[in-house]
Amino acid sequence: MIKFKSLLLIALVALASCEKDNYDAPDAGLSGKFTDATTGELVEQDIINGTQIEVIEHGYEPFERQYLIVKVDGTYENSLMFANTYTVQPLRGNFINIDPQDVEIRKGTVLDFSVTPFIRVKNATITKNGTKVVATFKLEQTVINNVRKIGLYAHSDSRVGEPMRLHAVEQNLNAPSDPNQTYTIEMDLPSVSSTLKPGNDYYFRIGALIDIGGAKPNYVKAVKIGI
Repeated sequence: MIKFKSLLLIALVALASCEKDNYDAPDAGLSGKFTDATTGELVEQDIINGTQIEVIEHGYEPFERQYLIVKVDGTYENSLMFANTYTVQPLRGNFINIDPQDVEIRKGTVLDFSVTPFIRVKNATITKNGTKVVATFKLEQTVINNVRKIGLYAHSDSRVGEPMRLHAVEQNLNAPSDPNQTYTIEMDLPSVSSTLKPGNDYYFRIGALIDIGGAKPNYVKAVKIGI
C-alpha cells in the first residue's frame, strides 16, 4: 500500500508539472528603428550602455520590466515576446526624451521612433593622412546645453564607440558648439602602434556628447581604415 501511494504521488506531481509547462511559446515580436525627425536618417547608437527600450507587460503584478537593446545602426528587434499590451519607452538615449506609450504587441509588430538627437555630427570625414587618422566634422545642436566632449574612437569591431574602443582621442569642449566651425581630431598612429597594430584594419568613429545627465553620445557611421 505504501509503495502504491508513493507511485500515485509521483504520478500526480508529474501531471502537475506537465500542466504548469503547457504554456504557449512566445510567438510575438517587436522591431523598429530610431530615425532623426528632421533628416530621416538612422540615429547611430552605442551597443554598450547605449539606448534601451523598456517594455512592461500589462496584466501581471508585480510588473516585470524587460529591456530591449538598440543596435549601433539605430535598429532593434526582439522576436521572443508574449502577445499582449505593453507600455514601451526608450531610455538612456542620445535624443530628447520620448513619452511612454501603450502598444499591442503581436507577431511582427513594428514600432519606429522619430526622435530629435541632441547633436547632429555633420559633414564628417575620417581619412588616413600619412601617419595619422584625421577626422573633420561640424556639429549641430538641438538643445542649449553645452557640448561636454567630442572624440575619435578606434576598435577592431565595427561597433566601436565611446565605451567600446581600443584607443580614443577626445577633446573637452564644455561649451556650446559653433555650427560654422569645422572640428578636427587627429590620432597619431606611431604613438599607439602597440594597440593599433600596423598592417591591420580598424574602425574609426566620431562621437559628441551633450552635457545632460544620463545622455549618450551621438555618432556618425564608423569608417574602416587599413593602417
